[in-house]
Amino acid sequence: MKKTLLTLLTGGLVFAGGINTAMAQDDDGSASPLEIYTCSYADGKGPADLDKVVANWNKWADDQGVTDYSAWTMTPVFFSSEQDFDVIWLGATKTGKSMGAAQDTWLATGGKLADEFNSVIPCDSHSMSAVVQFKAPPEPEDPPSNFVLDFSDCTIGDGKHFSTDVAPALKAWSKLREEQGSTAGMWALFPVYGGGGEKYDFKFVVSHGNYSEMGADFDSYDSAKAREIFPYGMLDCDSSRSYMVTSRRQAESADE
Repeated sequence: MKKTLLTLLTGGLVFAGGINTAMAQDDDGSASPLEIYTCSYADGKGPADLDKVVANWNKWADDQGVTDYSAWTMTPVFFSSEQDFDVIWLGATKTGKSMGAAQDTWLATGGKLADEFNSVIPCDSHSMSAVVQFKAPPEPEDPPSNFVLDFSDCTIGDGKHFSTDVAPALKAWSKLREEQGSTAGMWALFPVYGGGGEKYDFKFVVSHGNYSEMGADFDSYDSAKAREIFPYGMLDCDSSRSYMVTSRRQAESADE
């Protein structure tokens, strides 16, 4: 059952959250935005070329006074032929206003860098999602340079509702996994801009510090409890795509 983002937000379904501190939501329950590019390497280009462009981009961001935008790149590890791209770029701000300001600054002054990016990783999609957190990962002393993210496309069953069925189930599942010692973070991503014709209601995203932690969660998975929390017909999620994530820029914290 498709539900618009407006319905989700006005229904009080957005909980505090996001990816690391950069995706934290305001106390008033407003959602945090996440922009996503899917890209592939140009002929003869590779990760080292991308690193050089990112270094130039970080210098540009410093010069422009961009302090509230975080960025990561993702490389597929577990994937299928349907993932026909090499790299995903994630960009996050705490508020929509900050994201809009970042877009304005990029469109006004980032033309040369856009050409550099296009010469290395031309991108075939650019979208934006709203992020809802269900389980926060452990707060590291320093932001990790690498971690793991898994994405599944989920569709809500006929006659079921996110507010009364899915959200409570996801909260219960998150609590159970925490009690079992899982260090995973868990979020739902709702499409907002740049899509159209999605065959899912939201993406369920799970983070781990590394693949050893993901494997530990695999070993401790409780299928009986899962069936109890998610009865048949409530939610249909496909198998996860898994990515190694590299931190490219971290927004300044509120106390800096």
